[in-house]
Amino acid sequence: MDEHVRVERDRNVMTVTLNRPEAKNALTHAMYTAVADAIGTASREGVRCVVITGEGDAFTAGNDLGDFANPMPEGKLPVVRFLETLRDTNIPVLAAVNGVAVGVGLTMLMHCDLAFASENASFSAPFARVGLVPEAGSSMLLPRALGVAWANDILLAGRVLSAADALVAGLVSRVVPHDELGDLARTVSQQLATFAPNAMRESKRLIRSDRGQVAERMSSEAEVFFRQLASSEFSESVLAMREQRQPMFDL
Repeated sequence: MDEHVRVERDRNVMTVTLNRPEAKNALTHAMYTAVADAIGTASREGVRCVVITGEGDAFTAGNDLGDFANPMPEGKLPVVRFLETLRDTNIPVLAAVNGVAVGVGLTMLMHCDLAFASENASFSAPFARVGLVPEAGSSMLLPRALGVAWANDILLAGRVLSAADALVAGLVSRVVPHDELGDLARTVSQQLATFAPNAMRESKRLIRSDRGQVAERMSSEAEVFFRQLASSEFSESVLAMREQRQPMFDL
């Protein structure tokens, strides 16, 4: 288990906390692996609800771009395995968004069954700004869930949503004062853990009956995403961040 992912279990509920607050919980390859492992363990050990949250004032700042600029691990990439595990688990997953949710911090919510937010939370997916493209099936799921106008404002224009915006858009279902988020997540997750487990699994399967289409879109996105990771656009984005300037993109 990676030191930057904390896994705790209370009865039939597992809480996975992204624990890298000094970097706003930006996700590394090791962190993606740890979260995927935790969700896989939950499936095997009778956990009935998984809660994902962040330590400090961030849910997650998204991919650690420095980590992604380094040579990629061999085999299935950790971020792909994480997203597939989250997509395919038959356990209810609740996201407790405690602060900024950037990139995958927003798109992963499409694969969570419930998403609650602190009033301090914000949401953005600035992929084009850093030379990347949507992932996690968001190019299909966001327009479906929020409508094309909202999706374009987020994915193309890079709009930052407040917690109130996210509630109106339907990205989250509840917004509460910051110090009440943990209690709400615990209460609802423990409640879900008491419901008939097979009925929960079948309900989730029916609700997500388009999983094949989602998997196909995720595969298409990943192909373009990793091609962009090797592009001059992404290299310029990383360099610009290191030099604390705006990136300059050529046509």
